[in-house]
Amino acid sequence: MSNDEISIRQVVATWMAASTSGDLARVLELMTDDVVFMVPGQEPFGKQAFSDASASMAGTKMEGSSEIVEIQVLGDWAFIRNRIDMTATPPGGAAVRRSGYTLTLLRKEPDGKWRLARDANLMTPKPGAHAPAPGHSSG
Repeated sequence: MSNDEISIRQVVATWMAASTSGDLARVLELMTDDVVFMVPGQEPFGKQAFSDASASMAGTKMEGSSEIVEIQVLGDWAFIRNRIDMTATPPGGAAVRRSGYTLTLLRKEPDGKWRLARDANLMTPKPGAHAPAPGHSSG
C-alpha cells in the first residue's frame, strides 16, 4: 500500500471518529474550502451548508462503520468508493439508520494533506428507518 493510500485511509478513519464524537471542527478540517456534496433530493452544497446542517444536529449521537471498497490515486487527486452504515439518534428522538455507498474525490493540498473535495453520497434509509439527516456524508 502506498503512502498516499495510507493517508487517505487515515482521512476516512479520522472523519468517522470525529463524526461519532461530534467534533465538527475536525471534520471541517478534512475537507477543501471548495468542497461539493451531492445527496439525493438536494441541490449540491458546500462547506458552509455542511457545517450549518451539522451544527443543527448538536447532541445527536452518531454511530457507524466505513469500509473502503476501492481507492485509486491519480497524481494529486484520488477517488474512493466507500460502504457506510450510520445511525444517528437525536436527543429524545428515534434512531435514523442509513447505509449505502459514497463516491468521494480527494485532493492533495499544497500542505501535503489529502482532503475531501467532492462527495456523492448514495446512502439511503434502511428498511423501517426514519428519513435521513441532511448534510452528513462519507468522508
